[in-house]
Amino acid sequence: MALNKTLLVLGWTLVAIALVLLLRPQWHKRQPKWLVAAIPAFAALLTLHASTFTTFPRWTLIFYGVATIIVVAIAFLSPKGEPDGRNTGNLYLGLGAIAGGLVGMIAGARYMMLGVVLGCLFGELAFGRTPHGSWLKFPSLDFIHYFCARGLQAIIATAMIGVAIEGFVFQHN
Repeated sequence: MALNKTLLVLGWTLVAIALVLLLRPQWHKRQPKWLVAAIPAFAALLTLHASTFTTFPRWTLIFYGVATIIVVAIAFLSPKGEPDGRNTGNLYLGLGAIAGGLVGMIAGARYMMLGVVLGCLFGELAFGRTPHGSWLKFPSLDFIHYFCARGLQAIIATAMIGVAIEGFVFQHN
């Protein structure tokens, strides 16, 4: 019983780390660029699944494991930062994805992923309206490339965080 509670606390700690990395991805200059929020989010799913408080279907773990590998590969191959050297767009994408995921959870568990994608898209649209995101015009290839590279990272991490929350809440109600 103590191991299960330890795994539960460790899982929620990893969820908190994933949220921090989602909103503030780069702590210092020497941080590797492949360290994205999807890694602690997937570790949180595995840890919460190992505890008896939450169980996930095997296909969910396999799907998010493959998605994490894809996101890490994209982050490794992408240039670091934005054209002006900042990472302010991640805050907009992350907050938009979190807000969309919460709205999707309110509408129903099936709509959470759709809410995450739409929230991330609206977050990128909002970032394009700021002075730092003026290089990101809506109907352009830069917009699509940024959404595929940075938006996918936010979508996958937020979806895993949402699945962890839903799995815990639905199993205990």
